[in-house]
Amino acid sequence: MSQLNDMATNPDSSHFLNRELSWLAFNQRVLDEALDSRNPLLERIKFYTIASSNLDEFFEVRVAGIKQQIESGKVGRTVDGLTATEIFQAIKTRVRKMVDDQYACWRDCLQPELAQHDIRLLEFGEVPAADLAWLQEFYCKEVRPVLTPMALDPAHPFPQLLNKSLNFYVRVAIETNGELANRLAVVQCPANLSRLIRLPRTDGHPVYVFLDQLIGHFLSDLFPGTKILGYWSFRVTRNSELYVDVEDTPNLLKAVEAELHKRRRGEAVRLEIAHDCPAEMRDSLLKNLRLDQDDLYLINGPLSPNRLMALCQGDHSPELRDPPFLAPVAAGLRNHKDYFATIRERDVLLHHPYENYSSVIAFLETSATDPDVLAIKMTLYRTGGDPRIVGALMNAVNNGKQVTVVVELRARFDEANNIEWARKLEENGVHVVFGLVGYKIHAKCALVVRREGLEIRRYVHLATGNYNPTTAKLYTDLSLLTCRQEFGEDVTNLFNLLTGICQFQGMNKLIVAPFDLRSRLLQLIGREAANAQRGLPARIIAKLNSLVDPQIIEALYAASKAGVKIDLIVRGICCLRPGVTGLSENITVRSIVDRFLEHSRICYFENACQAELFVGSADWMPRNLDHRIEVLFPIEDGILCDRIIREVLGVTLADNTKARMLGADGVYRRVKITNGVTARRSQADFMALTSPKTVAKEAEKFPRIEVLPRPFPKGKKPEAAHPSSSNRNVRKK
Repeated sequence: MSQLNDMATNPDSSHFLNRELSWLAFNQRVLDEALDSRNPLLERIKFYTIASSNLDEFFEVRVAGIKQQIESGKVGRTVDGLTATEIFQAIKTRVRKMVDDQYACWRDCLQPELAQHDIRLLEFGEVPAADLAWLQEFYCKEVRPVLTPMALDPAHPFPQLLNKSLNFYVRVAIETNGELANRLAVVQCPANLSRLIRLPRTDGHPVYVFLDQLIGHFLSDLFPGTKILGYWSFRVTRNSELYVDVEDTPNLLKAVEAELHKRRRGEAVRLEIAHDCPAEMRDSLLKNLRLDQDDLYLINGPLSPNRLMALCQGDHSPELRDPPFLAPVAAGLRNHKDYFATIRERDVLLHHPYENYSSVIAFLETSATDPDVLAIKMTLYRTGGDPRIVGALMNAVNNGKQVTVVVELRARFDEANNIEWARKLEENGVHVVFGLVGYKIHAKCALVVRREGLEIRRYVHLATGNYNPTTAKLYTDLSLLTCRQEFGEDVTNLFNLLTGICQFQGMNKLIVAPFDLRSRLLQLIGREAANAQRGLPARIIAKLNSLVDPQIIEALYAASKAGVKIDLIVRGICCLRPGVTGLSENITVRSIVDRFLEHSRICYFENACQAELFVGSADWMPRNLDHRIEVLFPIEDGILCDRIIREVLGVTLADNTKARMLGADGVYRRVKITNGVTARRSQADFMALTSPKTVAKEAEKFPRIEVLPRPFPKGKKPEAAHPSSSNRNVRKK
């Protein structure tokens, strides 16, 4: 282990890919799905808007932070050897290419294909005369009252425009003392107005007009007595990071709430403007926003393309969408009469969204009304807008149960929503706490304490995803229902740590960041390397959202050089460079971007034929390992362990349709399907596997990986397992 620590202390920059450029490569993969004609058209629109929304957040948080480093004169290099200025320049070059690709995709592919399917977006000059009267009335009633023209002159300084709002930079000529003088103005469009206006039609075929074109057509109405010389739509992106000193804040809720009001008016970091805007007008805007040419992006298409998601709303054009998928109830709960009896019999694994999230909601609702339940405790990171979970907690209070909820107020871009739910919970008698000072609470766990005869039994739900029924339909996640005594004791101690005054004392089964997750991961990786060097079976499979941490990456390199076969399934950022001779030739990295957002985190360690499997909330990033409360938990039911290994990991690794492989050069390439090889799409296979209609013999056709215990080589013995090694025996009733 000392060798691994030395390597992480003095890393070789050539071993690492840049974090920001790796994220941009991920967003390109999302955009590529919009370009892929094999996807249904409206699904391609969704990917297009997601790529745009992702890029907005990237500028609001990551680029904003890099610009702050440059402005502060901070000197230093990231682990990949780049300075903040070099990273910013590389981002600028890459994003300009991405923006060009993005709008070419819209102009050349998506918009023409929409028109071919009778979904039309009209230029204002194409609007039929019969619709002009309707549009004028719509403008007068719905749009004009909320527009505010703002002059720019010594008495009217440049306004503080809201983050990501649609605006118009207007140049007018006005007669003053018998002479025409040019003047400038800004018109800001409220965010609550739809960017697409649907014209009234009776044939069911959607026809739209862009809001900015409607406003532009009637712009002279806002400047009577003047001549409009030109107008150009633009949008400003601002720093949206919250800056809360949690250690010096007496009331975290009020401090976060105060910071939220500042977010919409943070420092500008990007200017997007219509491509035909004259240079002098662009320069004027940049000066007023305290930006320069590196921050300018010329747009040849609709601003705020994420607002094009409106095209996908409604039930029109089902042939242009993915076939509907109604997730069944998990087989382990399908015919149950008593949730608690079912969980006592054996652990229950849920694979979302392929198995319905209603089981989690029903477990909480049952606990809220069950007369034998004494207490409920749970964490809430992203609550969403579904009232059933919060409603179950409030109902539990009404039924005389003690309810404690740990709400994370700083879940990025969900802060306002979490504040609202936290207040509602408190008003209804729920004990609400905000966790440990200095750490985000990212763990996903719930504890139900129940009296059963003369004993108290604890039921636990642990998950990789948030308690959010909406995202549970869109994200792939795993969750576990269990009443194993050691799990219940660990989760009890975790909540005591989050709500009380105590120090971390270690756990029986759970691995908890920031206390022991990093050290345990390094130990598990190092053990595989030691086993490989001794000629014992050694393999690592990890499914993550992001892999950034230098120490973990160097440990994986060391394991690869020792002969460990390592398969990484990393959806987004990956700073590890696979396939480098003498360093990482035993490591593969693949990313899957498909209909559902890959979100589950799974870690498999072969452990010389005594496999250990862990599932949890943490990615392998410094923030998750060192600055968040995260939980990694073992899967101890042998049947469930086998299911995850053979089915979840096996089917995912077999994907050759949506998977892209990362090369040593940092480039992702689609998997090539050779002759005779069956095309596999893992998410489609999962939908088939969890469908009640799937016949067992058909399910057996799906590929699985063989990583279960095998006989030991003669004369070899495995290292002693850690005390929390998986017990592969099914628990008896």
